[in-house]
Amino acid sequence: MSFSDTERRRAEEIVARYPHSKSALLPLLHMAQDRDGYVTGEAMKDIAELLGLTPALVLGTCSFYTMFKRAPIGNLVVSVCTNVSCLVNGGPALVDSLRARYADDEDVHVEEVECVAACDLAPVMQVNYEFHGPVTSEAAVDVIEQYKSGALVARTISGSPVIAGSKAP
Repeated sequence: MSFSDTERRRAEEIVARYPHSKSALLPLLHMAQDRDGYVTGEAMKDIAELLGLTPALVLGTCSFYTMFKRAPIGNLVVSVCTNVSCLVNGGPALVDSLRARYADDEDVHVEEVECVAACDLAPVMQVNYEFHGPVTSEAAVDVIEQYKSGALVARTISGSPVIAGSKAP
């Protein structure tokens, strides 16, 4: 979906904050993801046009950062670190077990990520960017189920900040 007139004005306000328009790329990608839950191809084209960039450059930036999603995902983004500390403490086994457990659950998106800067919690996972660790597979499932039931509430929805008036999962 293209930016509405209101969204375009908001995007132009964001761009105006920076001495170089290209510097607004990440905030605009966040804005697009906040709206749709992921960054659509149309949003990437709108952002490219607004910043005087090619759509390929916007796509390259969007695909580089794991926090930007390019397809619809569930309400819970479970990010499991598999970098050095988490690797030696069971991160790969944790991500494998969670992928198997939630393979058919459209509400939970499990992803493997690089270092999340919480090595003291290895193996660590994030649920909508909230840290949990160290966790076993069983403890991770328990945490995820608490989010699903509403016992735990994340500050984000589908990887986007909770907007005033919206409900967390």
